[in-house]
Amino acid sequence: MFGEVSAAQMDRELEPPAFLQVAGHPLRWRLLSELGRSDRTVHELTGLVDQPQNLVSYHLAKLRDVELVSARRSSADRRGAYYTVDLTRVRGLLAATGTALHPGLHLTSPPLDSARPGPTRARVLFLCTRVSARSQMAEALARTRSGGRVEADSAGSHPKPLHPLAVRAMRAGHGIDVAGQRSKHLSEVVDQRFDRVISLCDRVREVCPELPGQPETVHWSIPNPADDGAGYPAFQQVAAELETRVGFLLAGLLVDPNDPAPTDLREEP
Repeated sequence: MFGEVSAAQMDRELEPPAFLQVAGHPLRWRLLSELGRSDRTVHELTGLVDQPQNLVSYHLAKLRDVELVSARRSSADRRGAYYTVDLTRVRGLLAATGTALHPGLHLTSPPLDSARPGPTRARVLFLCTRVSARSQMAEALARTRSGGRVEADSAGSHPKPLHPLAVRAMRAGHGIDVAGQRSKHLSEVVDQRFDRVISLCDRVREVCPELPGQPETVHWSIPNPADDGAGYPAFQQVAAELETRVGFLLAGLLVDPNDPAPTDLREEP
């Protein structure tokens, strides 16, 4: 009869979204949580979740099948790989999951309001080997997108001059001029205190010295665009990935988790 819904159709409509079915597994959720903090190898994840490697690899494969997680070969050890969670995709799927339960459950990211100046909230150091592209782009993005509330710096183990294609990619694609930045050696920052140290190069991660104050260490496994035969498009791609990663970094550093969530779901005029 017109307007009637079959029991089978209702059952299908009431099934949890695929994201919940995949990510809701306790071990997969733990893996996603660890990868949300830092890129990791299988060996590292095995130790963090205290589970056998074959089981961790199995669940990582399930997360890769639905494109929540991806893997890149390590530039330091080509036999290994670093796993990365796609936080942008997770955010979108979480939003869709909420609205699937009720249209009033909108997931919105809290605004950073980077245009508003304020006191320094954190010091972040970005590291790579040649410090000629990735770390300097990340430094500029963190400083600019935070409105100066994050004090960012960069250094490397074997500094080289800033790559002109990095300057071009940042200016053309992100409106930031990094031409005046300088490549620094690790020795120039080794005595300084930082709240977070982020390595962007697999090689420099293995030689990073201990810094004062035991800062939180994070790894972003990002290939050096200067080693990519694609030329300028490789720099554009890395700059875009850094824009996304820095955005999530700043959300964790600048957004107060104690701020009340908005309760008025009405659209603003």
